[in-house]
Amino acid sequence: MWRVWFYFDIRRALVALHVGLAVLAFTIHFILLSTTNYNWLEDASAAPAAAAITSPEAPAAG
Repeated sequence: MWRVWFYFDIRRALVALHVGLAVLAFTIHFILLSTTNYNWLEDASAAPAAAAITSPEAPAAG
């Protein structure tokens, strides 16, 4: 296995690996943002939760 690195520069291989993984991550995130179920930026159910957090009422003791 160590002889493989004689054919490839380890710095270029690691940079290519990181760039490839970043492109894959961005692609997955943009695919999820384009769906209606997994779009966390325009989720309609997030508004009531945010309103509950900023509610002026004190939480119940218990």
